[in-house]
Amino acid sequence: MKKLIVILLGFLLLISFNNKKLQAQDVLDGIYVKEHVPARKPIPYYYLREADIMWSKRIWRMLDLREKLNHPLYFPSVSYEEQPLNDRYSLICLLLYGVEKEGLIVYDAAMGDQFQVPLAPTELESNMGGGVDSIEVEDMETFEISINVQAREKRVDEVQRLMLKEEWYFDKQRSKMDVRIIGLCPIRAYYKDDDEDKENLTMKQIMWVYFPSVRHLFANHEVFNPFNDAERRTFEDIFFKRRFHSYIYQETNVYDNRRVGQYREGLDALLESEKIKESMFKFEHDLWEF
Repeated sequence: MKKLIVILLGFLLLISFNNKKLQAQDVLDGIYVKEHVPARKPIPYYYLREADIMWSKRIWRMLDLREKLNHPLYFPSVSYEEQPLNDRYSLICLLLYGVEKEGLIVYDAAMGDQFQVPLAPTELESNMGGGVDSIEVEDMETFEISINVQAREKRVDEVQRLMLKEEWYFDKQRSKMDVRIIGLCPIRAYYKDDDEDKENLTMKQIMWVYFPSVRHLFANHEVFNPFNDAERRTFEDIFFKRRFHSYIYQETNVYDNRRVGQYREGLDALLESEKIKESMFKFEHDLWEF
């Protein structure tokens, strides 16, 4: 009997040892540990004096995230709960992660783009199509009606556009035309539930994000590089190096910042956007004598 107990104890110890050994194994999905991107810091802005800014122009740009050059900002297009996918976030999911985990403060887009009123988490979830639905369910046996509460997922796939608010300026101290992004605003394109024929596409500004406050988060998360997996860019690289395609949506003017689409339509609106961009290029070009 004693031998049997000893054998059983030895067998149990052997099983537990093997389980611990299996749990202690380290698995690396790759050939090296990525340490560069998680420790990166954004390039600090240089100091600007008001006396050195001899010209400036405020511009609003619109990015269509479905364009090929903007795909690194849009994909992966899985749900928010399934990200990160292979250590990658889409832009909107990274912003939502920053709000929930990193304490990022975002601002109510309905109050304008001056970053004045912080947006509550419940309002942000509602703007993203999340929340809860109350559905009446009838019991087939007792005919009693009960309320079934179902949660709605955030519709991150419907965020297909991004607005940038930026300031172009000429610094006479460095004799250079430069730009700084002030804020960004994701825009959700969707059809309302009562629009069964899907005739009226609704464009909703979700939130305004103060760009300098999110640069550190952007610098620590990489995007996909189709040419080299060992040299992946970060979100900060895309915006800092302006590796995106956009068109001018609005400029400061005497008509109280009216949009280009309010006085031009279709192809004429795109030509007007190119005209504004060309005027800034000519201004910089005319500063020099050859």
